[in-house]
Amino acid sequence: MHNIRFNIKVLWFVAISLLVLPQSLIAQVDAQHTQYFEVPNYYNPAAIGTTDFVKIRGGMRMQWVGIENAPQSFVATADMPFKFLNKRFGVGVVMQQESLGLYKNMVLGAQLGYKFKLLKGEFTAGVQVGLLNESFKGSEVFIPDNDDYHEGNDDAIPTTDIGGNALDLGVGVFYTHKLFWAGVSCTHVNSPTITLNAESGEGGNEKNYEFQAGRTLYFMAGSNIPIKNTLFEVIPSVLVKSDFTFTTGEITGRVRYNKFLSAGIGYRYDDAIMAMVGAEYKNFYLGYSYDYHMSEIAKASSGSHEIMLGYKLKLDFSEKNKNKHKSIRIM
Repeated sequence: MHNIRFNIKVLWFVAISLLVLPQSLIAQVDAQHTQYFEVPNYYNPAAIGTTDFVKIRGGMRMQWVGIENAPQSFVATADMPFKFLNKRFGVGVVMQQESLGLYKNMVLGAQLGYKFKLLKGEFTAGVQVGLLNESFKGSEVFIPDNDDYHEGNDDAIPTTDIGGNALDLGVGVFYTHKLFWAGVSCTHVNSPTITLNAESGEGGNEKNYEFQAGRTLYFMAGSNIPIKNTLFEVIPSVLVKSDFTFTTGEITGRVRYNKFLSAGIGYRYDDAIMAMVGAEYKNFYLGYSYDYHMSEIAKASSGSHEIMLGYKLKLDFSEKNKNKHKSIRIM
């Protein structure tokens, strides 16, 4: 059993060390979320202010439980609509942090979208401006003497903690209708290149490494379909993503009762079958999902778990209620 764990550690190290080779490599840094429908503006900066609520979401994903140093990610989003010069806008923020072995990345972004009516719905064009941070704990690298794949003095393997930042941009369009919603977006549209150097800031002969975040295209769509004469509604949704080399997607089907309890299943192409449950009560939201992986990794992992929490606050844009309050003595 010890040998199995050790080999997995080596496997993770080999995978991560590939990201910091001296030559420029392009890698995808966006985290994976089974409950993507709860954090749409993580994938699309135009998916903001789609309702008259301040909407806040936060979640944690523990991927491939049972494998040491497997990915763990945290995401937090918030968005709301507002009016300026009689025009309707949306504003949002997003933060994501993911760790994978000795490697970590973090995305911080501010989002702004312009809205206008179109075909009995609302169209939003949005942009995201943010910061992408990458780091690698080279000081914790350990290569055993009998390693057949790496040498202890290999220049491609950092031996100090390195990190760096870069400007990160995203764009998207999003359309909402009473019958459905859909959006197309591109994250890391400027394909930022980060130079990773010693976090101590010392110069000298320390080697620099480069990390390039690849552009990723997303298509999202979904709908709420009420079942006639019942309190149930069916909520299908789909997410497709491509880094211009590989394309994958997932489809989800949920049933919600009385705007309160929901449950559903999903399928991620060539990866996993998902199950999820959720509850909404007095503007609060709690969701949980479990992924059962169908690939070879299922032999070493019991699956992936994800928890999502949320809160929303109603906004009132009506002019007649502006600055008007009832006296408590006459209520």
